[in-house]
Amino acid sequence: MIIKKLILNNFRVFQGRHEITLMTNSHENKPIILFGGLNGSGKTSILLAVRLALYGKMAFKPLARQQEYVEWLSSMIYSNPTHTDNSTQASIELVFTYNQAGVESEFNIIRNWQSGSQDTLRLSRNGQPLTELSYEQSQGFLNGLIPSGVADLFFFDGEKIADLAEDETGLILPIAIRRLLGLDLIDKLHHDLIVFLKRHNVDNMDKQYQQQLTILEQEKHSDLTMAQQWCDEAALIKRDIDQLTIKINKQEHVLSTQGGAFALTKTQESEKAENLLREKESLEKMLRQEIDGLFPLALAPKILTQLLQQLTQESQVKQTLSFKKELDLFLAQLKVNTAQHPSSKQQMVYQAIEKQLIDYLNNKSSLTEILFDVSDTELGRYQHMITIESIKAQSRFQQTKARLSEVEVALENASLNIQRAPDEEQLLTIFAAIRELERSRQQQIELYKQRLEQARQALASAKHRALQMQKIHDHARTHFSLNNAVTYAQKLLPLLEQYSLALTTSRIKLLEKNFIAAYTRLNRKQHQYLSAKIDSKTFNIELTNQHGQLIHRHSLSAGEKQIYAIAILEALGKTSGRQLPIIIDTPLGRLDSEHRNKLINYYFPIVSHQVIILSTDTEIDQHDFRHDLHRYIAHSYQIVFDQQQHASHIKNGYL
Repeated sequence: MIIKKLILNNFRVFQGRHEITLMTNSHENKPIILFGGLNGSGKTSILLAVRLALYGKMAFKPLARQQEYVEWLSSMIYSNPTHTDNSTQASIELVFTYNQAGVESEFNIIRNWQSGSQDTLRLSRNGQPLTELSYEQSQGFLNGLIPSGVADLFFFDGEKIADLAEDETGLILPIAIRRLLGLDLIDKLHHDLIVFLKRHNVDNMDKQYQQQLTILEQEKHSDLTMAQQWCDEAALIKRDIDQLTIKINKQEHVLSTQGGAFALTKTQESEKAENLLREKESLEKMLRQEIDGLFPLALAPKILTQLLQQLTQESQVKQTLSFKKELDLFLAQLKVNTAQHPSSKQQMVYQAIEKQLIDYLNNKSSLTEILFDVSDTELGRYQHMITIESIKAQSRFQQTKARLSEVEVALENASLNIQRAPDEEQLLTIFAAIRELERSRQQQIELYKQRLEQARQALASAKHRALQMQKIHDHARTHFSLNNAVTYAQKLLPLLEQYSLALTTSRIKLLEKNFIAAYTRLNRKQHQYLSAKIDSKTFNIELTNQHGQLIHRHSLSAGEKQIYAIAILEALGKTSGRQLPIIIDTPLGRLDSEHRNKLINYYFPIVSHQVIILSTDTEIDQHDFRHDLHRYIAHSYQIVFDQQQHASHIKNGYL
């Protein structure tokens, strides 16, 4: 992925329209785009704009309800406290390229909103608007393209680095690694297969087994519900209500990523597809009727024009012959009259007239051979059919054909949307988790250790119930033949466990390798023989020196902890295999000069093909810019805040 352009319009401190070019120069090894500005000038707005364009509600601030999101968007519109006629709308446009299966496409995202209203989202690919996608479907498409969980490894600020460096709970890193390895998807597939097998077997069990399973399922559900309730109450001691809100938004993101937006419109798309099929049949019937009618006459205009000319000439010849017949009778009578009253002049005039008329008529009647001999009435009907009715039939045919093409395209889009929608059964677990978190947020907080013990007991009871249910299923399975799908599902369960273990082992080895490479490079001479071990269950990282002695993370200095956190983020990003830009906001604020120089020289120039740095003058000063980073910079910008206008603008050049 390469971000080509970012356009801000009345966003936060940026008044009016600001277009920022972010293309790098890979041929000259210049991957860095550097922004400089004082605190409060709008550096964080650049990072926030990219995340907001991509993820909307999931961008940054955890918001539980849609109304809070609308209020937050309203607060993002530029406002000058000294003016009363401020703008009431804002927008963000992001242009980037993305490579999928070796095919590179250019995407354009435009997200705009008005004060007090929901935002709108327009998405285009290679200049073609994806109008078949609704707002939720477009957001789900973006979430699938660049999952926010993976983007957290690439778009971050100094505070997130600090949180990872200071985390003593052991919760942040395991979540990131499980999401990175895709273990959460494997767990979901494992759960779905078990649900499928249980449903299949229950349908074939007798009432005794079904009754036992129903009771056990209810008891297990009760145990799990209580365990989740107690765990949430224990977590509330260390986490306030915003942390629970974060969990809700994460579940909503999972729902969106797995196709929740498409599932909501699946019924509508199915009805739409049925209507389109009926219209298609009607249009095809109309085309067949036109083909059976006068439309084929429009396919041979030259031949039919010649035919009309022939018929017209034949009509003229027949008129001439009729006239000649009458004229012959007249001349015969004239000749009789002339013979009764002979006169030399009269004879000469008669003979001259007779000769000229006969020559004229003979020449005219011989011009065209009579082939069809149609009447004047039939000739008129043929002329009307060829010159008028066939043209109308051709127009109707083309219009019907064009509409048929539109219907076929719409039918294809509706079919794609139906295919993208997952089964409702797959989303029930997510909906249940969201409801449980919302209920837990309203419950009273109880003692931490007591609730954990109660949760442990409830989980043990639920596990016991599940084992009893599994025994019943195993016993019932021996009495019924299983179809191929069930057989494959049964074989797949142990394979999933083996695959999960193998994937975890191989990727952790790669993660350890990438972490040591990054940490050693950034720490340089310190801990040259450092090694790392990542626990495959807890994903905790243990550092040891060349003597095999454990290096406790809490013994590291603040700067070393931040180097440690940056090395983790770099290792996670490389292990993910995603080619995404790095966007870092105030990365050096807590570092001393030694550690800052290490990042400037051994991290920024090589960490990615595109590195966007948002820095203050105390983090990257003129010396760093001119002597260390200048040869790696594709673009440098200065963000300047105007005190009189209460707005920032961007100009070329660093500080």
